[in-house]
Amino acid sequence: MPRRVVLRAWQLLLLVFILGVWHLMSRDPGVAFFFGEPLVIAQRIWDWFVVNADIYRHLQVTLAETVLAFGIGTASGLAAGLWLGLSPLASAILDPYIKAANSMPRVILAPIFGMWFGLGIWSKVALAVTLVFFIVFFNVYQGVREVSPTLLDNARMLGASRRQLLRHVYLPSATSWVFSSLHTSVGLAFVGAVVGEYLGSAAGVGYLILQAEGTFDVNTVFAGIVVLTAFALVLDGLVGLVEKRLMRWQPKAGETERL
Repeated sequence: MPRRVVLRAWQLLLLVFILGVWHLMSRDPGVAFFFGEPLVIAQRIWDWFVVNADIYRHLQVTLAETVLAFGIGTASGLAAGLWLGLSPLASAILDPYIKAANSMPRVILAPIFGMWFGLGIWSKVALAVTLVFFIVFFNVYQGVREVSPTLLDNARMLGASRRQLLRHVYLPSATSWVFSSLHTSVGLAFVGAVVGEYLGSAAGVGYLILQAEGTFDVNTVFAGIVVLTAFALVLDGLVGLVEKRLMRWQPKAGETERL
């Protein structure tokens, strides 16, 4: 526990140092024009949430897009990864198409999704899903393929059915890979939602940032970035809590070394 307190103290000191240097440098008008002023940014965030309280509508839109994309992308990536990981023939047939789709810069799909789904929430969700899906898919696929053949043979010798193998062997093997991908997917879900708002929207934090960029209001741009980063960290923390609850069976690094 003392080590954790010391670690947090050093992290806080580093943050204070960075903000202090930023504040001193921003006293130069030329630096402030390009990098903003920390105190003005903090005041802008305070006005958004407390004084004017006008960010909640935009934040609700962006969070809804992010959560929907995260959930849909994770579920579809998990299902596709399990299916192709357990079906060598289907995997071999679809392999070049999956690689081609993964190699495509998904951002260029945003105008197409705008034509298909309109400028509402679902075009942003569709774009973000394409970013989340492949991260989860490849991790689940690799997790299934990495299952020990010896473990599978022993389970089959004990009479395990295909459904029991899936539940007790394949899924636990893929779970650690899934959660390692989810921490990355949270940020990508936000990226997809905000990029979609950039290309066409009437609400959302990305929309606020875009409007600020049009007037060279760098403080509002940084305020939007800070808000998005804070909520991305909150979602990542929630994923971490779920991971701890579901991965209790997995020994920690220190416990493994003692064993």
